[in-house]
Amino acid sequence: MPQDDRTRSGYTDPMPPRSSPRPDTDTAAVPRQILVAGHAITVSKAPPGLHIAATPIGNLGDITLRALETLAGSDVICCEDTRVTRKLLDRYGITTPLSPYHEHNAAAMRPKILARLAQGDSVALVSDAGTPLISDPGFKLVREACAVGLAVHALPGPSSILAALSVAALPTDRFFFEGFLPAKEGARRNRINELARIGVTLVLFESGARVQDSLRDLAEILGPRDIAICREMTKLHEDVRRFSLADAAAQAERLETRGEFVLVIGPPSEETGRMSEDQLDMLLREQLAHGSVKDAVAAAVELSGHPRREVYARALALAHKDEPE
Repeated sequence: MPQDDRTRSGYTDPMPPRSSPRPDTDTAAVPRQILVAGHAITVSKAPPGLHIAATPIGNLGDITLRALETLAGSDVICCEDTRVTRKLLDRYGITTPLSPYHEHNAAAMRPKILARLAQGDSVALVSDAGTPLISDPGFKLVREACAVGLAVHALPGPSSILAALSVAALPTDRFFFEGFLPAKEGARRNRINELARIGVTLVLFESGARVQDSLRDLAEILGPRDIAICREMTKLHEDVRRFSLADAAAQAERLETRGEFVLVIGPPSEETGRMSEDQLDMLLREQLAHGSVKDAVAAAVELSGHPRREVYARALALAHKDEPE
């Protein structure tokens, strides 16, 4: 974040130092109040450790009481953009100092955060929206904190993935979260070809700039499936549309592209999920080139939808056919 943005937010120090004395005599231990639905709630200092706090993905009313109490009671809140998090804190009267922590400064900031945690401070980590670490910074910080035995606490809450799954009207018993597809067409199509082998509901993020191209590629490569296109979840202009993938691709040009998208794609039906014999042969050849017949059969049974006996017989035939004379 540019220096002027940090100054405008009122915090020029990227990691405000903790003040003396220690927490047991610190003024931070004095209870403070936050405002929730017009009512003042008294909160105390948060326990030492790193608190991974989910924040609203759109509607600021979706924050949990536990998250509010922790944000108000922490020594510092590490966030992606202080301007975004400041809006949430202002809504609830929280004055905890903010410190930027994002992909561009994470390497320099992690040692400073870990040092404060080692001193017994309570540090809250939030992303701009939703649950930290899910396509957002934080994994390396959590890993390093755990590696040295520091306490890490999860404060569950809003998630665009679960929000979209709950309204998609598609199977949710098993799903695979992909995140963002590659931006370049070739890499994107290659990745979709890999996803085609996963026979469960798929959840993807996409930007408005690329959603039309992605829908066309998904329809072409995945074949007959259903999709829920979830735009601006929990926000004022939330929009959920349900199509077949083919219809979604055909109507892509008329799709509203402003905002953030979660695409929920249903699994193939039993008929469409079964590989053709040519596809099965191609898969087996790929697997046989890198492993044994046993391993190739195991992988092909899981991905192809064909019975094990049929796959085993085909693998033996291909292995024998491909042997040098």
